[in-house]
Amino acid sequence: MSDSDDDQEFEEEYADLGATTQNAMDIAETSMDIVREFVPDETLADRIRQKSVHSMGDIEFQHLIRFTGTDGLGDDEDAPVRAGARAVLEEADVITDITMVKAGVTGRGHDCEVSKAIGHGKELAERTGMTRTAAAMLELDREDAFEGAIVTIGNAPTAALTLADCIEQGTRPAVVVANPVGFVKAEESRERIREVSDEYGVPAITHVGRRGGSGLAAALTNELIHVATDVRAEGLELDRETAARAAGGRAGDGGRADEDEDEDEDGDGT
Repeated sequence: MSDSDDDQEFEEEYADLGATTQNAMDIAETSMDIVREFVPDETLADRIRQKSVHSMGDIEFQHLIRFTGTDGLGDDEDAPVRAGARAVLEEADVITDITMVKAGVTGRGHDCEVSKAIGHGKELAERTGMTRTAAAMLELDREDAFEGAIVTIGNAPTAALTLADCIEQGTRPAVVVANPVGFVKAEESRERIREVSDEYGVPAITHVGRRGGSGLAAALTNELIHVATDVRAEGLELDRETAARAAGGRAGDGGRADEDEDEDEDGDGT
């Protein structure tokens, strides 16, 4: 078997991971093994915490992750992870706020269409003066694009604030991953997502503090994909019992996309 055949076989086996060679996988696994020395490895929520630490390079970041909403099976911390993995298995759309987040979402291990909001709503933004991401979110919401979708926001607080308003008015994404970064409206926007998530039961994964960014949001979305891949590989239904079994899965996509703001977004990530 040629080296190229080896790589192809490896890529298929770890279709949801960033590593596509044995050496790269060894590095990723070593990194995750180190993370697991400091972060619990018992629940699906723990997998998200592990990935956040891996992405941010900060062991303490695990304590900043927040899980809200319900997936119909319960309102426990695993609920947003179950909801996200289920959406992946159902081939739901993945919609990101900006280009950089979209670029960080793996294209392997799933059949979801991944798209970005930025670029929509240009006329609305010009007419009203609102940010381009806010206008984009409004336009997509009018098209019912967020219904049943995985919505990932890693840069623009105004995208998260607008999505929260849409949820308040009846929009129901499958899950929201909201990690906008910055000093202007970032914390406020994530708190707003948590508020509507609690009130309307929409599953959401957020964090507290000023940090975050595109790399984190993409990494957490990739972990939802990895959970779904583990469930699919075992031929399981995604209920509480089997979700617990999937919690032992192993992730290693790196998830460390550059967290700088996207060139097609405004100012302080707003």
